[in-house]
Amino acid sequence: MNHIITLAILLFTNLPIISCAQQQSTNDIKVDVGGCEGCEAIYESPIPFDKLEPMVWLPDWTLPGQKLAVNGTVYKADGKTPAEGVIIYIYHTDHTGVYPQKGDEKGWAKRHGYLRGWMKTDKNGFYKFFTLRPGSYPDSKNPAHIHITIKEPGKKEYWIDEFVFDNDPFLTTTERSRLQNRGGSGILTMKPGGSMVKAERNIYLGKNIPGYPK
Repeated sequence: MNHIITLAILLFTNLPIISCAQQQSTNDIKVDVGGCEGCEAIYESPIPFDKLEPMVWLPDWTLPGQKLAVNGTVYKADGKTPAEGVIIYIYHTDHTGVYPQKGDEKGWAKRHGYLRGWMKTDKNGFYKFFTLRPGSYPDSKNPAHIHITIKEPGKKEYWIDEFVFDNDPFLTTTERSRLQNRGGSGILTMKPGGSMVKAERNIYLGKNIPGYPK
């Protein structure tokens, strides 16, 4: 009996760790976009998908820095119909250009840090997040950016163009030419909004996504 119990414990402890909040569905249609490293972090949401709101405040919002509010509408592949129930996962660096950690990170948070958040579009396809403007990687000329992964209902997760900033000196003509406009343009134009700056980005599901299922 002891041998059976020991074997059961070993089998259990070697199972892959899956977020208690989410589980990947084997029935979702795969969006073959040529790799999506880290996209599975979308399933690490501390809030179940069905409980997510269309707005989120990232953990840095109360800290000193340039406050930033970004909103937009997610449209279906026809480019006209608002897409409800789309999960959006974002993460970015702090103002120094590093992905900050608190020391107790698990899963993809070990690489993405703790400046990350999850949203779900409402019936109008609306989403919005509040955060601080990130910085470029240290000792680089890489434009500052916010990573984004999305998951449509019934489809597997995939990445689209990062949010970048139109007034970023590192967003040169050469850098702009490299953008793929996956999901539409990710270039944010800053507008004053009281104590913060605001920007808008609409997202078009499937736009410029190779292998996107018809």
